[in-house]
Amino acid sequence: MDVNDIRDIVEDLNFLIAKKDDSMIRNILVGLHPADVAEIIHYLSHEDKHYIFSLLDADFASEVISELDDVSLDKILDDLDENRITEIVDEMDSDDATDLVAELPEEVAHKVLQRIDKEDSEEVLELIRHEEDTAGGIMAKEYIAVNQNMTVEQVIQQIRSQAEEVEDLYNIWVVDEDQKLVGTVTLKDLILADSKTVISEIMDSDVISVTPDVDQEEVARITQKYDLVSLPVVDDEGHLVGRITFDDVADVAEEEASEDFQRMAGIADEEEFRETSILKISRARLPWLMVAFAGEMVSAFTLSRFEASLSQIIAAAFFIPIIMAMGGNAGIQSSTIMVRGMATGEIDLFEIRRRLVREIFVSMLNGFLCGLFLFGVVSIFLGQPRFGLLLGSVLFVVIMSATFVGAFIPVMLRKINIDPAISTGPFITTWNDVVGLLIYLGLITIFLPYLS
Repeated sequence: MDVNDIRDIVEDLNFLIAKKDDSMIRNILVGLHPADVAEIIHYLSHEDKHYIFSLLDADFASEVISELDDVSLDKILDDLDENRITEIVDEMDSDDATDLVAELPEEVAHKVLQRIDKEDSEEVLELIRHEEDTAGGIMAKEYIAVNQNMTVEQVIQQIRSQAEEVEDLYNIWVVDEDQKLVGTVTLKDLILADSKTVISEIMDSDVISVTPDVDQEEVARITQKYDLVSLPVVDDEGHLVGRITFDDVADVAEEEASEDFQRMAGIADEEEFRETSILKISRARLPWLMVAFAGEMVSAFTLSRFEASLSQIIAAAFFIPIIMAMGGNAGIQSSTIMVRGMATGEIDLFEIRRRLVREIFVSMLNGFLCGLFLFGVVSIFLGQPRFGLLLGSVLFVVIMSATFVGAFIPVMLRKINIDPAISTGPFITTWNDVVGLLIYLGLITIFLPYLS
């Protein structure tokens, strides 16, 4: 559903909400995907969010609430009573139920867990003990595990008996008598095999798994590397304890990417998007602005030291923004590639040297082409080929310097256990403004006698 469709439905719902036409509202919502309903709720007022959500039955509401953005979720949870929350949690998979319970006040969460089915409550309590950003924190307890000595016919019967419990079936995990993971079987294997075939004869024993304490970013990397739609989670002894599906991994990838870009922009964390206090938002951003401010003060001091050179060649001041902007862009391009590559696992310790060498050659080519273009512009429009040659050379050196630093700093920060996503930006800005200016003004001062 595109944006225009969402907008039209929101307008219709606003009209129907004003008329309190509940039956027509339900008719509109029942045919929509839960993700579309969640997006529609996002655009409604606070009161209308709650009103629309109250019209959904518990089963559909449990699917919609899993798709809501954090802001809408907080507002809806504030208005829900314990009975309604209990009904919704009772319909959810264990991983989604755990996420929802974790958002509740402690007292409310305790009452909800007391009211839902005991087995479901135990699963949520087990999952909630794991760190939020680990495999244990995103895994689900709904999966199908069969004994390796069972026949294909017996496994199919077990799948049928657990069909309602496990809605999305991607893999059947195979375990031994001690519930230790020993293999996996696909639905295709089951369909093609003879009904009397023992599972151990058709299972794939080369199964990839993770333990609950593995970081969710590593889980996403493993899933992407091996093209997995479902990943088993085992404890330290190899017992199967849960599974992670590709939709959870997609959420993790989006969350990690958002977090990295927030940090690169100097935003403290995801909470800032939910925060409404101007003072708190300011306090989160101000430290990084002060880092940039300090760098610019050094740049201003550098400029003051070359006042004599600038006064003799006024045109030199006109090109400072170009030199700084080109160097800054080159550094940001290089650092973004390195930060993203290290975050996704595409760039590891064995790749770093090759990547740095490649960035150097890229910077040489881009610096040469940009410098050549600047030389041509200054020579033709200002009629100063010597000055143009100097500017082109300076731009070449600045782009090379900024590109190398942009690629190198994230590597060094990672080696000393500092998150490069949050720290790289200020370093590149300061380096480009200070060193770039020193290169530019230093070379102009040196070659000043040859420019006239």
